[in-house]
Amino acid sequence: MATLTVWFDGQCPLCRREIALMQRLDKRGSIDFVDVAAEATDCPIDRDALLARFHAQEDGVMLSGAAAFAAMWRAIPVLRPLGLLARNRFTLAALERLYRQFLKIRPKLQRLARRAA
Repeated sequence: MATLTVWFDGQCPLCRREIALMQRLDKRGSIDFVDVAAEATDCPIDRDALLARFHAQEDGVMLSGAAAFAAMWRAIPVLRPLGLLARNRFTLAALERLYRQFLKIRPKLQRLARRAA
């Protein structure tokens, strides 16, 4: 089984909700979730970079953006088909473009999520 570590921003209301869902789906406990905002941890890269984009480390390989999401999906049985589909370079490139568009609107979504909480 692959070893997977996922870093996330626990101060981001969107991230907290998404990670909570992923933790519920990760019934085998195969993902090590690390809250970069709360835990004093040895970050493998710059902390600001970890907070700016989604990062995961799969079998010692650092992944960012859509590739990191795909690695997380592969570790969760119900989402595994999506993660495997993302191994295709064209699919991954399309997902990365979508992720970059999401990053542009994320601050506004975060504000809305904070107001709704």
